Amino acid sequence: MAVILSRLGRLAFRRRWLTILIWLAVLTGVGAAAATAPAVEDPGNSMPGIESQKAFDLMEQRFPGTRADVASERVVFVAPDGQKVTAAGHRAAIETFVSEAADGSQVAGAADPFRTKAVSTDGGTAYSTVSFKDKADHLTDTSKDHLRTAIDRARESGLTVETGGTALAEQPAAGGTGEVIGIGIAALVLLVTFGSLAAAGLPLLTAVVGVGIGMAGVLALASTFELSESTGTLATMLGLAVGIDYAMFVVSRYREERAKDRTPEEAAGLAAGTAGSAVVFAGLTVVIALAGLSVVGIPTLTKMGLAAAGAVVVAVLISLTLVPALLGCWPNAVLSRTTRRTGRFKEGGERNGGSRWARLVLRRPVAVLLLSVVGLGALALPVRDLQLGMPGDEVKATSTTERRAYDALAEAFGAGFNGPLTIVVDGRGADDPKSAVATISGKIADEKGVVSVSQARFNAAGDTAVFSAVPATGPSDKKTQDLVNAIRDDRPGIDASTGATFSVTGTTAVNIDVSEKVQGALIPYLMIVVGLAFVLLLIVFRSVLVPLKAALGFLLSVLAALGSVVAVFQQGHGASLLGVEETGPIMNMMPIFLVGIVFGLAMDYEVFLVARMREAYVHGDGPAQAVVTGFRHSARVVVAAALIMIAVFSGFVTADESLIKMIGFGLAAAVLLDAFVVRMAFVPAVLALLGRSAWWLPKWLDRALPVVDVEGETLTRREAPAQQEATPVGPAAV
Repeated sequence: MAVILSRLGRLAFRRRWLTILIWLAVLTGVGAAAATAPAVEDPGNSMPGIESQKAFDLMEQRFPGTRADVASERVVFVAPDGQKVTAAGHRAAIETFVSEAADGSQVAGAADPFRTKAVSTDGGTAYSTVSFKDKADHLTDTSKDHLRTAIDRARESGLTVETGGTALAEQPAAGGTGEVIGIGIAALVLLVTFGSLAAAGLPLLTAVVGVGIGMAGVLALASTFELSESTGTLATMLGLAVGIDYAMFVVSRYREERAKDRTPEEAAGLAAGTAGSAVVFAGLTVVIALAGLSVVGIPTLTKMGLAAAGAVVVAVLISLTLVPALLGCWPNAVLSRTTRRTGRFKEGGERNGGSRWARLVLRRPVAVLLLSVVGLGALALPVRDLQLGMPGDEVKATSTTERRAYDALAEAFGAGFNGPLTIVVDGRGADDPKSAVATISGKIADEKGVVSVSQARFNAAGDTAVFSAVPATGPSDKKTQDLVNAIRDDRPGIDASTGATFSVTGTTAVNIDVSEKVQGALIPYLMIVVGLAFVLLLIVFRSVLVPLKAALGFLLSVLAALGSVVAVFQQGHGASLLGVEETGPIMNMMPIFLVGIVFGLAMDYEVFLVARMREAYVHGDGPAQAVVTGFRHSARVVVAAALIMIAVFSGFVTADESLIKMIGFGLAAAVLLDAFVVRMAFVPAVLALLGRSAWWLPKWLDRALPVVDVEGETLTRREAPAQQEATPVGPAAV
């Protein structure tokens, strides 16, 4: 691999302008495709394989014309203290609103709360549901303004009017100003690390090109593959982080090779063959982990994973071609200012910061190991209380009208009113479908935890019915989940006695089913990922214990990161510092997505750090000295890469989208813990205790394993000494 990548790097270096033009053409072409792509439809959230989704599909089949994705808005009216909405003035204002709202051109109907019995028992609160004919993203501004005007007129009567639903909901911002700050911090880290504006700017430039191609690709394919906005944001987040890091690794190795009196072309080839090999392997692990999310069986998760994997592939290709091409344009500009001014390279000494830290760990390996394991274990403890769900209006800030509408309905009609269960009865197997539906309705009404059951609505054929059951607890409450499971557990007996079958669905049931599906897949997926890590690292490092150590370190870092997410977003510790005003369950798809991404990022640092240790050990260093040598050459770059990723991921914590905010925080925490605790403390401590045993591999396994030259040993042996003098590096050459 190293030889092929070296040739590719040298080719890009020599044909630099052609390489640059090719990438610009790709960027322009994909951008044009994105600009001309059809408008993105709401992709929806189809979840095949779960009961609630099957019930939705049955409803659409048996009730033609019924669409679950049309927009609606629930308008809540609250009378002033001591008054009732049934008072003449308030009632007239509500009826006027219903009449005006129903006149909208895209409105299918507006419910009169006094006819639909949507008034609380104390008369203080009522609600009207305004239903539309189209999806939320198909509503015109005129239709929305018409509804807002009717709401404002109702408020003028003295009523408190709050709204919740999809018709007037504002799309949350995918990111915030923190993204710009994150990129600024990344630029500062690069500048401090390399001491050159060009060296700092080159990784940023190539990463931006990669993100531009990746994001444009997502936009171009969004309509075809029904990709959501969150999918593009996550691809941008990961593509930007790895794009900067991968380019930085190549530039750093280029500078190192130039310090050995290599010519610019030779240095570019060696950088592409050595650091580039590690980039390919690291990128491959990320891609496999992200593409592996498809085994969970949730289309949304699969699309997010594949889109992010595509962004990583682009970042790898750019680091192997565009980076060497730009190095060919400015071969000396990426060198430090001192080198460019004097023409002399300053090689890293034996006692830089990385080597000093390694020696410190080697003196107290047991203490460092215990401290790192105990610390990560403590952070992982909240995972025991992990509660998955799909937070709704209940976790929004109280300053939002959606949250106030939610609270008003919960206070007036009960906590479960905001999360009713929809029961779909298939009566085709019953002798008397209506009698069967009545029996099922009565049985469910008798379930402990059910407050009320609505009247059943039959389809035209009279063989299928739908009714609602309101639980006593809120949609995110554990008791509601227990209620859904209890109803389903009692189903066999009810079905047998009636001849009909029923299913439980609705938004609350969907969230429960998806959460259970993800939670059930989390452990198997984690085992697959850890097993994959072990096999890949076994091939790369040709050691049994090093991969085992890496897998254990990955488990510690990912569990500690997930525990940190639970502590902040579910338990509320320090939530206000991150702008999280309300806590709730963790987004059901977040943990498994976090595992996939963190696996790839953890392997990045493992490869770049430990590969140098193995290289030193193979060339004659003792076990302890190999650890020191690896840290001397790699620690600074790994620390810089980690700081860049932390800065980029932290920028997405300012997003309004809950999933993006959680993943941004989780990834930032995971990189922080993995790079600075696992790779900088746990890894050298374990290697110090293992000694030569760390690099042991049975001979039969050594013969069986394929050779993957990540360190570029084959390339180094084949490289002939420079036949020409190195290019001058004085000011004139820059």
